[in-house]
Amino acid sequence: MNVGILGTGNLARALGRLWVDAGHSVLVTGRDPAHVAEAAEKIGAVPAESADLGSRVDVVVVAVAWSGLVEALTLVGADRGALAGTTVVDCTNPVDYATGEVLGPAAELVARTATGARVVKALHLFAGASWPWTGPAEQAPVVAICGDDPEALDRTSTLVEDLGGRAGVVGGLGAARQLEEAAGFVMRVVGSGHNPRFAVPDVDPALLRVPAAG
Repeated sequence: MNVGILGTGNLARALGRLWVDAGHSVLVTGRDPAHVAEAAEKIGAVPAESADLGSRVDVVVVAVAWSGLVEALTLVGADRGALAGTTVVDCTNPVDYATGEVLGPAAELVARTATGARVVKALHLFAGASWPWTGPAEQAPVVAICGDDPEALDRTSTLVEDLGGRAGVVGGLGAARQLEEAAGFVMRVVGSGHNPRFAVPDVDPALLRVPAAG
């Protein structure tokens, strides 16, 4: 795939580097040309002009801070239809990391701003240092993703699997707010001095399946 990354921070660099290793063509853009050039060099990607990113890629991964989300989308012309028909993966965490307060519905904002884009919420719960997963496949992190377009979900699932993770489609884009609230919950547990891994029950999905009648 041709993957465009909007953002130059730690998450953008970690994801981009692994996708290059997996054989994808990766382009990077952002507000600061110097940061773009540095990130592209670290990733092994191509620095791209913001204005034509949408025309050069199959997927745009938004890996920016919540405070700069609209500005970043505007930079690539999302509000003018430049990403129409393109899979847009929103990794934004609209969370106050100190308190766990959820500051806004990020994926909904992306969908409203990026006219005609096929938006998927994914990869916001895991830091860049979480990847690649190199342990047993059956213990790989499950990345909850949601979106309304089947092709966009398939593309996002492929990118998740290339990190070593497992994609779990949990619903349409309307479920994104719940996923973002989960990030707030995680930060509240961390703030209380506990590991959020132990704050949810260990449930085997097979035990919850109802046997077919007959």
